[in-house]
This record gives sequence, structure tokens and C-alpha cells, in this order.
Amino acid sequence: MKALVFEGPGRRTWREVPDPVVEAPQDAVVRIDTVTICGTDLHILKGDVPTVDPGRVLGHEAVGTVTEVGSGLSTLKVGDRVLVSCITSCGRCQYCRTGRYGQCLGGGGWILGHRIDGTQAQLCRVPFAETSTHLLDDAVSDEQALMLADILPTAYEVGVLAGNVRPGNSVVVVGAGPIGLAAVLTARLFSPAVLAVVDLSTDRQAVALRAGATHALDPGRSLLDQVRELTGGLGADVAIEAVGTPGTFETCVEIVRPGGHVANVGVHGAPATLHLERDWIRDLTITTGLVDTATTPALLNMVASGQLDVATLVTHRFDLGAIEEAYEVFSDAGRTGAMKVALSAGA
Repeated sequence: MKALVFEGPGRRTWREVPDPVVEAPQDAVVRIDTVTICGTDLHILKGDVPTVDPGRVLGHEAVGTVTEVGSGLSTLKVGDRVLVSCITSCGRCQYCRTGRYGQCLGGGGWILGHRIDGTQAQLCRVPFAETSTHLLDDAVSDEQALMLADILPTAYEVGVLAGNVRPGNSVVVVGAGPIGLAAVLTARLFSPAVLAVVDLSTDRQAVALRAGATHALDPGRSLLDQVRELTGGLGADVAIEAVGTPGTFETCVEIVRPGGHVANVGVHGAPATLHLERDWIRDLTITTGLVDTATTPALLNMVASGQLDVATLVTHRFDLGAIEEAYEVFSDAGRTGAMKVALSAGA
């Protein structure tokens, strides 16, 4: 089969690799029907995730069809259409038994495209397949489901829920890329009074406003001043960091009010400064985290019912064989306007 292979920082190739096979009773092999590229993949290519070895097939989000099942599976069968989650869950360890699948101790967590070969390929082996995939029906399209493999549950769990967003809050999302836009979509479920976005791209600001943001802040002016203007001088209740740079994290800490919450969602490859000499007295809560995907079933229900509209997330579509071109478009979002790309087999 062909797959997108990480060859070391700055290098990737779409090339032939061996087909995956069932290696354990709980495994399934899935034919990839639709797949996407994540900002985390770009971080890997930049060298920000040194735990990814050269030769690894990238990707951790896909919708596909089961083609082979291990002897230990009872609820999955060949021909099932499934969402392959970005998080793999053994279902048995202490963390999995409390819904903290991202911290799985039994061989799961974020392993696809990280510790084992991932989904940017024609076929993918999924360990612990019964607890790491979601059966799909016709109420949710491939593209809709694909948005629930990572960015929607990540933004919802690590941003909105961990940030303790409540009705009437003032929420500022720093970064209006795919994760930031997903944070806007899911923060709206809690009816914040202010839902502002910050991004250097006016195109992304416009997309966020169409998705339900109430304000787009001017990155050329003091963000603290603008946030205070919107909040009666207090600052934001919640700041959601959705970029992954030292400057954006430090900005989030600066713009929240005393008693506020900073929810860091971005993947960081460099240290950020926390000014405790200034902020120890402000009663701040700062959270970080890896998505658990425990909310994926609820999000699937919301998409199927029309309560959550993810149509704005996909901006570019490609054939799977054009994945190198898709990477160029996705990584140059400032020029192309790309949010999420969808690559389909035989598109």
C-alpha cells in the first residue's frame, strides 16, 4: 500500500510500505476512506515531537471500512463503517476505566501516527479496535465524522470543558485555525456573552465570525485593552490557547481576569514564561491536556441531530494520492485559507 511517511524533520514521502496486518486479538485493519491532516502533523515535521521516529506513517484521524478483525473482537465486523479516533483506549487500565483515555497505560493513548503507524495511508491497523473506533450510520457523512476524530473533541474537552466555560461568560479564543474554530463552535453550546477570536489572518477571523464568534480582535492593537473594553475592564473569564507558541500562551495568561481560566490546547515545541512574580496573586487556573475523546459519542449525536454544524471546517478536498499537495496547501494556510483538508480514496 501507499502511505505518507515521516522521514525526519522537514521530510516526508508518499511511498510504498508493507500492508498492515492483525497483530493482536483486539486489532482491526481499516481501509481508509477519508482522512485529514492535523496541525500536530506539522509540529512533527518541524521536529517539535521528538518521540516520533523516522519511518513512521503519519496521521491519527480517519473514517474507514473494517477489512479484517482479530479473534478477540465481538462487536466489530468486516464491512463496518467506523470513525478511527485519534486516541486509542485499552479499556481496562486505571485511566481508561475513569474515561481518561488519553493517559491510557495499557498500550493506548495517542499512538497512531506517533508510536505506531497512522492513518495517512490506504490501510491502517487499529489496536483495541472496539474501544478505539465508533460505528457510524448514514446520519453522519464521512466529512462530518472526520471532524470528530480529533479537533472537535480536543477543542471541546481541553478547551471548553477544561476551561469551565459557563453561560454569560466572556471567552477569548487565541488562534482561529481549525482547533480555534472548533473551540468557537463548541463554546457556543454554553451561550457565552462574549466569544472573541484573535488571529493574524482576516480570512480566519471572518470564518470564526460566521461560525458564531461575537468579536474578532485586532492583533495590531493591545489585546489586553480590547478584552477589557469588552468586559467592563475585568478581562476574560476564559482564554483558550489554540496555537502552541510561547507568545500566545503568555497572551492568554495576560488577558484573563483574576479568578479566570487559561485552557491551553495548542501543541508547544518551545518553553513559555509564566510570570508568577506577577500572577501568583490573581487566583488563576491554568490547564493543559491531551484529548481523551470521551465526548465523541455525544458530539456525534449533536452532529447527527443538526445541533452542531461542522460544515465550515473543511475548506479543501483532495484525492488521497494527492496528499503531498494537500500538505502544501494546509501548511501554507495564510496564503491558501485552508482550515481542514479532507482526502478521500477515489475522490
